[in-house]
Amino acid sequence: MRRSTTGPPTPIEKWTKEDVHRWLMTEVKVHATCAEIFSEEEVSGDSLVVFEKKDIVDMGVKHGPAVKITSYLQSLKAGSQPQLEFPAFVEKWTKEQVNQWLLQHVKVYSKYAEQLQDQDVSGDCLVCFKKQDLLDLEVKSGPAVKILAELRKLNNKPEPTLQPIVHASTDQKEAPGSAQASATKPPETSHTESKIDKLVETESGKARPLLKKASEENELQQPRPKKLEVSREEGKETSVLSKIQKALADLRKDDLKNFHFYLQQYSKSKRECIPRGKLEGLDTMDTAQLMTDHYGSKEAFRITLDILREINQRELARTLEKDMGQLGQQCLSKEVVKKEANQGDKLKDLLTCGGNSLDSYDRFVVVVNKSSPEQVQHLQFLSKLKLFCVLDFDPNSVTLGGLCHSYRESRVANLHTPSQYQGQVDSVIKNLNLYKQTSWIFCNGRHDIDSDSNKELDYKNWLRKSCRDVEHLVSFICNPEVLLQGRRLIIFLLLSPVETEKDPVFDTYKSFIKHTEEESIVTICESQSTYEKWRELIKEKCDFDINHLSINELTLNEINGTIMALGPFNQPSGRLLPSCGSSAVVLKQKDEDFMTALDILCLNQCENIYDENSQEFRDLKKKVEEEFYRGGKVKWWNFYFCDKDKEKPFIKRDKYENVKKMIRNQSRDSKNMCTLLNLFHDPGCGGTTLAMHVMWDLRQEFRCAVLRDNALPKTEVASQVQRLMKLESERPSPVLLLVDDSKEKENPYDLVNCIHKAAVDDSLNINMDDAPNCKVIILNCVRSHSPKEQYRQHIPTSQYITATLTKDEQREFEKKLKELKETHETPENFYGFIIVMSSFDQEYIDKLACDTLENFDFSQKKDQLFAFLALLNNYVAESEISLSLSEDFFGMKMIHWQEDSVLERMRPYSNFLIIDTVEEWGGYKGIRILHHTIASACLEELEKRYDRKVSDITMEILHCDLFFSAGVVKHKFMLSIQQMLIERQRKKDADEREPFSPLIGKIHSKQGRQTVQEIFVKASSRFVTSASIPQALARYLYINERDFPEALKWAEKAKNIKANPYTFDTIGQLHKSNLKSNNHREKQETSHNPEDLNTNIKIAHNAITAFKRAQELANTEEELEKEAADDESDDYPRKSYNIYGYVGVLEIAFLVFEILGRLPFFEKSNPMKKKYLQSFLQKAIPITSVFREDNDINNRYVEIIKEHEKFLLDLKTEVKETFETVDCYFTYIKVRSEFDTKNHLTICDLFKDYVSLFCTAPEEIKKERQSNPNLNLKIDIESRRLFIEKNQADTFTGILQHLDKPAEDIEKITECYAFLQHHQQFVNKRQKTKETINYILSNIVLYVLKPKSKHVKSLVFLSDLLLKTLQDVGLGYPFPDPYYLALLLFWPVKNSPGEENTEIGSYVRAIRKSAHKRLASLFRTRSTVAHLYLGKEQGLKRLVSKPQLDENFKKMRRDTLAQLWRNGDIFKDKAIINCLHRVSGTIEQGEVYASYGQLRIPVRPALIAGIRSGLSTEKVSFYLGFAINGPLAYDIQYVN
Repeated sequence: MRRSTTGPPTPIEKWTKEDVHRWLMTEVKVHATCAEIFSEEEVSGDSLVVFEKKDIVDMGVKHGPAVKITSYLQSLKAGSQPQLEFPAFVEKWTKEQVNQWLLQHVKVYSKYAEQLQDQDVSGDCLVCFKKQDLLDLEVKSGPAVKILAELRKLNNKPEPTLQPIVHASTDQKEAPGSAQASATKPPETSHTESKIDKLVETESGKARPLLKKASEENELQQPRPKKLEVSREEGKETSVLSKIQKALADLRKDDLKNFHFYLQQYSKSKRECIPRGKLEGLDTMDTAQLMTDHYGSKEAFRITLDILREINQRELARTLEKDMGQLGQQCLSKEVVKKEANQGDKLKDLLTCGGNSLDSYDRFVVVVNKSSPEQVQHLQFLSKLKLFCVLDFDPNSVTLGGLCHSYRESRVANLHTPSQYQGQVDSVIKNLNLYKQTSWIFCNGRHDIDSDSNKELDYKNWLRKSCRDVEHLVSFICNPEVLLQGRRLIIFLLLSPVETEKDPVFDTYKSFIKHTEEESIVTICESQSTYEKWRELIKEKCDFDINHLSINELTLNEINGTIMALGPFNQPSGRLLPSCGSSAVVLKQKDEDFMTALDILCLNQCENIYDENSQEFRDLKKKVEEEFYRGGKVKWWNFYFCDKDKEKPFIKRDKYENVKKMIRNQSRDSKNMCTLLNLFHDPGCGGTTLAMHVMWDLRQEFRCAVLRDNALPKTEVASQVQRLMKLESERPSPVLLLVDDSKEKENPYDLVNCIHKAAVDDSLNINMDDAPNCKVIILNCVRSHSPKEQYRQHIPTSQYITATLTKDEQREFEKKLKELKETHETPENFYGFIIVMSSFDQEYIDKLACDTLENFDFSQKKDQLFAFLALLNNYVAESEISLSLSEDFFGMKMIHWQEDSVLERMRPYSNFLIIDTVEEWGGYKGIRILHHTIASACLEELEKRYDRKVSDITMEILHCDLFFSAGVVKHKFMLSIQQMLIERQRKKDADEREPFSPLIGKIHSKQGRQTVQEIFVKASSRFVTSASIPQALARYLYINERDFPEALKWAEKAKNIKANPYTFDTIGQLHKSNLKSNNHREKQETSHNPEDLNTNIKIAHNAITAFKRAQELANTEEELEKEAADDESDDYPRKSYNIYGYVGVLEIAFLVFEILGRLPFFEKSNPMKKKYLQSFLQKAIPITSVFREDNDINNRYVEIIKEHEKFLLDLKTEVKETFETVDCYFTYIKVRSEFDTKNHLTICDLFKDYVSLFCTAPEEIKKERQSNPNLNLKIDIESRRLFIEKNQADTFTGILQHLDKPAEDIEKITECYAFLQHHQQFVNKRQKTKETINYILSNIVLYVLKPKSKHVKSLVFLSDLLLKTLQDVGLGYPFPDPYYLALLLFWPVKNSPGEENTEIGSYVRAIRKSAHKRLASLFRTRSTVAHLYLGKEQGLKRLVSKPQLDENFKKMRRDTLAQLWRNGDIFKDKAIINCLHRVSGTIEQGEVYASYGQLRIPVRPALIAGIRSGLSTEKVSFYLGFAINGPLAYDIQYVN
């Protein structure tokens, strides 16, 4: 006996009742019900230690487990682990097998055997028994001694064969003496199984007791003479041998060798394998004889079946099974068998709709009640079903031996409660990961969690507390938005009796029939009595007979075997992934369940799933090829079929080798852990097919996967990619990930960053030797209307293909067409193939459309649906209408296995249509037109021939109530309609996008405003929760129609639906457009109207308010991406709002300045009047002091200005502060968005206007300076400050920007600052501090650019000046500027111990704190950049600027250089290595420190993947950069 007596580490007396429960479950391994009794009786350690067996029995624990618990308790108290004297196999016996052994081998009276069985004496309990324990069970001393003696003898014997017992003669139950003759009779057995499984032991080696079945039928078989039974057994053994011989005789020579190979390694049997030597040279006859001699006929049969399936000889296995089934039937007693003859076939039909595959249903829902471990071992079939959810009423299901526990050993299941199914359908689906992973729902408590909410309830309390949640859950499951009626099957799996209607399981059944047809519910039940009671309840309470929908005469073993034999079949050797050293590892189903985001391509994809000589395989090949060449999506099967037939290879596009080479080069040469490669392609020209073809051929070198859903969070995708990389191997393997049809170039970069981060967070500590394998290559397929131009912008990390074929490709396509004509009946219908082959020949496509629409009639439903599809497929990529919605549109009753019925209804358009499986929402079927060019041509033909415009079709869709009614499955259809109305495309050869979606653009050009507005108004009434529709209408009205009041009404409506940066920005943009329009009109007018000024200032005020609110939301919202999910196509893509609000504020302010500059007394053309405007805006003079002509117009202007005085006077300050903020953004942060580039240009132009208005000294000032020398100093100071501001050097940020400008500019600036420092004319202390800090920085920048300039001060001078400033401001200054200077000037010097400034650590903490406080809203998730780096020289010479480093790469393309900086590869270049100083340091607790003697200075890693996780303390070295939020460590290298 093997057991552990170790419990929790504390002494037994200190155990809580939870510790006792845990010990019973994990160490003693009793059934959960026993352990629960101890918890209910509040048995803690101090009680348990004094327990005797009697105390345990008194609590209601059966005698068998009580003896076992007592034995373990004694061992625990003694601190010993006794080796018991009985053999190990006895421990594995069930209580039924103990019963069989006692009757068949020990030959005790049946009453003693039954007494032990009744008291749950299984093998693991029996080995703990002593003589007294048997006596306590009223076994006499003689039999008790005999039992223990026979038990000891088993040590020297093989495990005895145990036969199932159907019925034992009642003679043996007599007491000794009453019927001595019968006492010597052996127990009789009869064979009642309907299949050979009953002649053979179950797979676990345990024979199942059949007494229960026979008794339920109330059939008793008369005893037969022993001799007859023996001869029958021998006859059966001979028959089994002959059947095995017959099956093996059909094997070819190579197949027999393969059979021998698997036979010598067979490990599922308890007996040793047959040695290889014994099998050599054996033919089929001898092999069968050897197997039956070695294993016995029963086990030999089972092993033969297993190996035949393993070597892909399923037909032979099925034939053998069938033959053995007939043999079993011949051996049955006809009087006993009263089973329904075709229950196995009936089960298949119920689960497959009359087919052979479980694919007939999209999802299964299982309702199950309490189970026993004996039942659970026969429920493996659950792991094969595509389970949506399991409603489990067994609180012990998740504990050891429970059904949920068993399922989770091989598959993933998320554990839920019914209450979690409350809320919006799409939110519940997303939050609970439905469709992707099984939801296991505990409907009446969980015993593994100790809380009130998880307690098991009696029926009364369940009805009160849980029933409503379960009813809501059932309603959710039956919602056609979740699972389609007819494509789901609900299975009630009754593993224990439902005695009365007062049972939660019966209430659940009643809930289901409220929401779905009875025909959708199947009952599976092993116990006849349980079934009869269940059937009776339903007939009585629901008035329905479930007999035709029930399986009740098969054992669980038979049910399991029948379902496991159904398709789709798994690969016998498992799905394989490449691993290190050209090896392969098995991809387990459970691991695949975890990686829901990835469609994984395996080494042996498609292999050994079908018998490739069968008609089934030939039919599959034909069907898959036809679908693809007609225009369906490519499948891995397409490549597999072509690989199998080398004479008919898959067409290789000319760019195939280029793409393959690009991937291999990046994998080999790139030092970056994750690399993004782009494949730009014309829509429909085969870009995705090319990418998948390359991936298929690289599956030996990479672990390959396709991203299923672009909308998934990038962090989730990254963690799953990381899992794939490390799966089943100590060393990582490179991953190739295909991302198809990503709309934004920024999105994949987000994924790259997340993969980098996942590498750190996921404890991926990589040895240097493994680094080349730790690579992720993302191949990003991007639809583009100008693929060649986009390719040129992304060389060398991209490729492209267009719709035009090369001559070589043309020849390959023509050759393939000839092949298809030989193997397919109607290759002329392969439209997708022919369109690509013809390079999208418009004449051919137009003729197809013209011929097909010959008899078009829009009053017919089929014609309407075809027109709807043409509209959608032309304007929205990857769009479709779900099959179920199409069926509803036709008013059809859904038929489980006939999806083609819709295509039948759609004739004559069926040839142009195809049915695809859509990944989202659990994988539903959608219908679409084969190719978008056909859809486009059909729309043109409809308009030309039938005057059916796109606007008419759009309105028809929006007016169809069915599409928008509750309970109709819409899926992506609703999103596609919105997308068609609002999604804008990029202009060809430009970064900008079209102002409106292509559909709205076309309708506007053909029919104008009224039709466009009608469509948007109707759409808005349909999509009441979408802000995008009213937002798009507002944009249309203000951009195209200049109807600003109406536009504002719709913009406000959008904002009220969803207040986010984008809706507020639309309001701001609308006002800006209005203000620009007014300004333009007023420029043309010669007369002045003061009321125009009043109107314009109000508009400007509203615009600035909207822009500021938009920016405020952008700065504070944590999840901008979620907020803007359906608004991304309006003005900006997701997460790109950045600083648009600031830009809007500046644009409005300068429009106001321009409007004011045209007023009679502020005219910019007159220097004096311009000075008045400047002075007024700077609050130097009030409006009443401005010189003007005294007339009504001017007086009204003054009144209006006074009315809005606060707004106008705040503008200059607002503008100045906004410039400083955006300067920080562009100077301190990594910027790579095209929108940022555009904004930067806008801001530069606006700053020129600012300089022109506020930073020029009028001629009058110069004249005054000459006439009044006393004003000279004041004017000198003012003019220098104006010069500094004009050159953007009045801020710390602006001076840093001069690192990339001519040295002459910063030299003059430094001279001006020196003049100001000398005269010390400051308004206040704050100005003094700011200008002193700027003076120090200007000196440093000047030194970097022109070290020999006479204006550069010495390091000592600058250091002293900075120290004085730092003493004044301390460590709490609101700006990081002085602490940045402290890092530059006081950073320690190598090999100069004692000279370092010990305050440097304080300055680092101070810069981090003030940068966070001042710039947090700008930084958010963005990275800062260093402008200066630590070089190898001394003094100020050691500071090296980024532009100086870039000088080494003059000849390199800017985008290539930017990529080197982005991924850190720049630091591998010799020029950089020679220039920069490598700092020594450590990593402690995940933090990086620079080390100088005893000084440790905290530093941040510049790249997210710079440090390993695991919190290992390591020595490192790195290059140092100085950023505004502290020092950054670049290119971190581990010393060891």
